Amino acid sequence: MLRFLNRVAWLFALLGGVIALAVALMVVVSITGRATMAKPIQGDVELTQFAIALAISLSLPWCQIHGGNIVVDYFTQRLPQRAIAWLDAVGALMLTAMGALLSWRAAVGAIGSKQTFEATMILDLPMWWVYASLSPGLALAAFIGLVQAGLLIAGRDLTRLQS
Repeated sequence: MLRFLNRVAWLFALLGGVIALAVALMVVVSITGRATMAKPIQGDVELTQFAIALAISLSLPWCQIHGGNIVVDYFTQRLPQRAIAWLDAVGALMLTAMGALLSWRAAVGAIGSKQTFEATMILDLPMWWVYASLSPGLALAAFIGLVQAGLLIAGRDLTRLQS
């Protein structure tokens, strides 16, 4: 299962990177069009906001599985390794709670947005697409945090999860 989680997190991050690259290209085209022909891409700001939010949510599982989050260990660096593992487990559980809450609220937001036919101002895109697209990455990050917390509490090494 650890290998599977690592693979899925990698695929999510790869998709997030492709989306971020597409946004970068769109922004270049839009700015060039605005500067040379006074014709930017309509709704470029809306698309940028949505796509970057999606890219970030898809990259969170990869960041979590590889310990890429910021750790301030100034006060804990002299603690025994077991105490540090417990603190890391608490941090992973907190990330799990945050990711699960955000994933749930994004899904609820998608349902509410679909029911009210909420759409973007310029492109008239359904907003529920945006909310719904954020949920999988957040849910996967939460699940990975839960697995990491379990491994840390059991005294297991996280390097197997990262390979």
